[in-house]
Amino acid sequence: MAGRAAEPEVIWARPERAGRGPRPAYTRADIAAAAVRIADAGGLDAVSMRHVAAELGCGTMSLYNYVPRKEDLYELMVDVVSGEHELWEPCGDWRADTLRVAHQSRALMRRHPWLPRLMSAIYGFSPNALRYLEHCLVCLDPLEASYGTKMELVAMVNAVVTMYVSNELATAERTRSLPWSEEQENAVRIAYLGGQVATGAYPRMAAAFMEDAGPIDLEAVFERALGRVLDAFDPARA
Repeated sequence: MAGRAAEPEVIWARPERAGRGPRPAYTRADIAAAAVRIADAGGLDAVSMRHVAAELGCGTMSLYNYVPRKEDLYELMVDVVSGEHELWEPCGDWRADTLRVAHQSRALMRRHPWLPRLMSAIYGFSPNALRYLEHCLVCLDPLEASYGTKMELVAMVNAVVTMYVSNELATAERTRSLPWSEEQENAVRIAYLGGQVATGAYPRMAAAFMEDAGPIDLEAVFERALGRVLDAFDPARA
């Protein structure tokens, strides 16, 4: 007879320690911090129950008494780094405050390059993540919109930041693996692209390059992407 399927469980609804018995040797914060150290040093793929247990100096099986599943471990990791968000008193300008949130999120993902891979609604409702989300909604208090619309705005801003940082990190990782400099790589690719455009087969691409022939300002691109998202929700620009 097949065993009974496991039932869904939220790690935060599970008591960290039983009411009786000896005090646990580790807290969830200890476990999360160990996992984050491993991920910061070696990437998310380096995180395993065995490695976390070794970092803590305990047996792998004993770690399951604290964290039943690897997905729970990921959730603890997302929560502990979510606690790094600065929660300030909003200035009253919802656009300025939301941009500040976006830049802070970008800095957080750069500090923890594995984080974009775990940016999912599944891990979005831990204690620190909820405090962050509430802060985002407080920043949006001056915006005349429903809370459902405000939640969509927060989600879209997070999506832009996550996508942008993911591309930054992927580019940096690829550049590190090259036997030549990034400038040399870009020069070769630009020369090839210029040759292709010069054939006349891509007139619209040629017009686009002629329109903006200078180097791409990636910071300006990031700002424009965020600005366009905010414009879509701004009644003054509707």
